Amino acid sequence: MYNYIKAPIIIYGGEKMGTGLITGLFALGIILIILEIFVPGGILGLFGITALITGIMLTVDTVAQGVFFISLLLITLAGLFLLSLRMPQTRYMWDRVTLKTCQTQKEGYVTPKQSFAILLDKQGIALSQLRPAGTAEFSGERFDVVTEGAFVTCGSRIKVIAVEGRRVIVRQV
Repeated sequence: MYNYIKAPIIIYGGEKMGTGLITGLFALGIILIILEIFVPGGILGLFGITALITGIMLTVDTVAQGVFFISLLLITLAGLFLLSLRMPQTRYMWDRVTLKTCQTQKEGYVTPKQSFAILLDKQGIALSQLRPAGTAEFSGERFDVVTEGAFVTCGSRIKVIAVEGRRVIVRQV
């Protein structure tokens, strides 16, 4: 009645693949996903999901069944992740990896309001070796500067060639 595309049957040594390999793939996938919680980076989780998908595809009769069960797996994993954000038992874990403090002016945290655009095309002296970052003096004021990549010795004359936000880029004159 229905035409399904048949999934390929993996044959090893003349027989269908045993349940040991499939069970191993499922166990490996679950272990890798759990390890992803403790060793973040995405690689272990990706391999875990791949192992689970491979295990599913080896157990189903048709590709349509495989797509259905893989979709069900991905929806379940997403639901478990969202649930872990809300449950009090796992809330402690998420609190350990998120920042809850706020830096306010009342506590002494201020953002610099000085614009470094006024330094553009000014000349000064390198107060330290610039390799490529260091300190320079322009009109009696000290600034942190960066070269284009070249090494500049201490005491050399330099010129500001660009300003990108708080980054002052200089070149030896």
